[in-house]
Amino acid sequence: MTLWLTIIAAGLLTFAIRLSFIVVFGQRPIPGMVRRALRFVPAAVLTAIIFPELLMPGKQFDLSLGNARLLAGLLAAVVAWRTRNVLLTIVAGMGALWVLQALANSGV
Repeated sequence: MTLWLTIIAAGLLTFAIRLSFIVVFGQRPIPGMVRRALRFVPAAVLTAIIFPELLMPGKQFDLSLGNARLLAGLLAAVVAWRTRNVLLTIVAGMGALWVLQALANSGV
């Protein structure tokens, strides 16, 4: 029961925080400079999530060819750049990661 109450409380708190910004700032125009800056938020957040996973597997910095995550990430970046297809990018990146990990585990 405590777990469910904690989940519900966290959800309500999150909702209240987000709603407060809508209520307080919803009727005011957003300055152009802020609007331009907000366009970069998704890319910045995605970068902050992905790069540590690619560059620091096991909490150790690794730029070697033995870093399967980095190689798969680079392939996914190339696929994303060339095709602009999100699904194909995910499939290519995950497929490459699984193949590289299987090869590493088999001793090849």
